[in-house]
Amino acid sequence: MPELLETLETIQANEASVQRLFSREEDGRSVRSLRRSDDPRYVESLAEAATFLREVMEGRRPAYHLQEALTTSDFPVLFADILDRQLLADYQQVPSQWRTYARAGSVRDFRQVKRFAVDGGLALLDEVPERTDYPEESLPDASPFTYSVTKKGKRFQLTWETLINDDLGVMQRLPRNLAVSARNSEEHFATGLFATSSGPNSTFFSAGHANIVTGNPALSVSALTTAFTVLSSQKDADGNPILVDAAVLMVPPALEVTAQNIINATEILAAAGGGPGTGNDQLRVANWMRNKVSLVVNPWLPLIDTTHGSTSWYLLQAPGGMGRPISEIGFLRGYEAPQLFMKDPDAVRVGGGAVSPLDGDFDTDSVQYKVRHVFGGVLLDPKSAVASNGSGS
Repeated sequence: MPELLETLETIQANEASVQRLFSREEDGRSVRSLRRSDDPRYVESLAEAATFLREVMEGRRPAYHLQEALTTSDFPVLFADILDRQLLADYQQVPSQWRTYARAGSVRDFRQVKRFAVDGGLALLDEVPERTDYPEESLPDASPFTYSVTKKGKRFQLTWETLINDDLGVMQRLPRNLAVSARNSEEHFATGLFATSSGPNSTFFSAGHANIVTGNPALSVSALTTAFTVLSSQKDADGNPILVDAAVLMVPPALEVTAQNIINATEILAAAGGGPGTGNDQLRVANWMRNKVSLVVNPWLPLIDTTHGSTSWYLLQAPGGMGRPISEIGFLRGYEAPQLFMKDPDAVRVGGGAVSPLDGDFDTDSVQYKVRHVFGGVLLDPKSAVASNGSGS
């Protein structure tokens, strides 16, 4: 009997601690009115809620404590904030592939923005005789590249019964799944700028831009050598060569092994005059591509390019250093990461009393969330990339 009384007292104390943590009305203000990251009382409450939730998920608190906390006035708001912050943390940890070949930008609002690729001012300096004016250099007129950001998102709902019965699986998976969804949306959008359902974007990759690998060869040492020749042969508006100090080889998953073998080979058999050698006149050279090329395996290529998605490959200038990026992906300033929202309940409890957001809506008891992500982008310089659909024709 003494042990039973002690157990009951412990349970009552724990339950009281839950109410004390998440049903406070200090100086007449609820935690919801304090939802500011710079308010010490809100930060303290958020830390308590995070610790409480971690203890439940790690088994140091019983699961029914979480169910009790969900019925309080403050914890559902703190819980939603914890999910939102976890979403941000997971989003930052998910690798961003497009940043290896595109430039990240920032825009102020939803209006169209212009990006100028000023391809001038790079001519050789003129000799200036004594007591003469410096010659004036006129910049060529550059057509602006324009784009605007748009909202992307989705809404989903969980039933009240699911939240009550859940073994914490939904709560643990939700932020991570939404973070992956946001990254996938970025990658799909960035790839869709230069790849279409019929192959590389024919407006961007064209004979007029001189950025197609002649004959659209399949990926090989010889084809990649030709692609480097095409890329390094580009000239700026002043007729100067465009230096390629680093490049990105982008391939679909079907070509990953081929690409890895090319880049990671220790030696290349080359003809004495340059290029791969097939006869007796051959040289063994160190694989210079290992230090010049980074590999990106883009799984979105075959999903977007349903015609040549498994054979197309791209050689792009890396955006760092002197690189001229193929595109810009821009985000709304202040909203660079996805955000999670929870709908307030539209029910009123008869007899009064606080209604938790996790009590759900009036009609179905469902709890609704939405995730919002704001970004856009545009293709920039066709001189920064070459492509082959790999068809051999």
